[in-house]
Amino acid sequence: MSNTIEINPIKTWLPRINNPLLISGPCSLETEKQALETARLLAKDPRVFVYRGGVWKPRTRPGSFEGVGSIGLKWLQQIRKETGLLVGTEVANAQHTEEALKSGIDVIWIGARSTASPFVVQEIANVIKGSQVVVMVKNPVNPDVQLWIGAIERIYQAGIKNIVAIHRGFTPFKETNYRNYPNWTTVIELRRLLPSLPIICDPSHIAGKREYLFEIAQKAFDMGLEGLMLESHIDPSCALSDAEQQLKPAELGKLLDKLVIRHESANNVDFENRLDMLRNRIDNIDSELLEILSSRVEIVKQIGRYKKENNVTALQMNRWSMLMESRVKLGKKLDLNETFVKILFQLIHEDSVRMQTEIMDSE
Repeated sequence: MSNTIEINPIKTWLPRINNPLLISGPCSLETEKQALETARLLAKDPRVFVYRGGVWKPRTRPGSFEGVGSIGLKWLQQIRKETGLLVGTEVANAQHTEEALKSGIDVIWIGARSTASPFVVQEIANVIKGSQVVVMVKNPVNPDVQLWIGAIERIYQAGIKNIVAIHRGFTPFKETNYRNYPNWTTVIELRRLLPSLPIICDPSHIAGKREYLFEIAQKAFDMGLEGLMLESHIDPSCALSDAEQQLKPAELGKLLDKLVIRHESANNVDFENRLDMLRNRIDNIDSELLEILSSRVEIVKQIGRYKKENNVTALQMNRWSMLMESRVKLGKKLDLNETFVKILFQLIHEDSVRMQTEIMDSE
């Protein structure tokens, strides 16, 4: 179904937008004073279009701050009335969604844990049928693009076309400086499969720390994403949740000042001509690469048949270790990224072993 989805651009539901979409506000609404004072400062920056505030906070373990609950919706109503900003909050079940709709919340988003559960997403989708609410869908905790798309499709089938995907990173599978692993390849794949879908980035949840927010936000714009969700708190040192990743409104403004916004194209004929020429060169090189790989496959098949005739195993670890070591060494000389070379030849070798095994298993 994903190929037939036509999702509205952000300007459809936010006509006054003239920059990338910026959503900001505290991780959690804690007190009426904290919520309002943060909103008043953020509203002074014309780059902020939506005020976010967590009302219900899904926590990993019980006993930690889980949000102020429904009273926070009244604070959001007051913020919208006073500042003119659209207001949004996270919903994690049907009851949350019903309460948010009754309170006239403009934007709701589905968190990473909820996106991972088709049952939860469907319950939310059932509630929002026939509404005009904007729905944002964060990526699931694991880099499963089909699960992410499935959640978006459920919202779309409920008649909602004002949808935005939020890239908030994934559960790390290795040691990283960030709270969540960015895994930009999953975002690229989502864009390829759903080209009309607006995608924004949540640097706060990827970073986990203020010191990494700028580099992640800039990377998002470099990748062509349409906006950011950045957490801001009047006094992060006193925040009841995610204190280390929140910025004061003034600090947020300084970060935004430094960001360079990229565009998909430039109004420059010389640039476009030069870009087309370089892309043609890449296309030609890619064709050559595929032809070389095809030639390599034929040799791998010959080796497989030769091994079968001489009753030799498909996998030979000494040869594999020597091959990987020599390829990485050559890659360094050619100024290629070591991790890229390792992954590339891991894939090539795995497929070579697969082909040789199939040859040995054949009659």
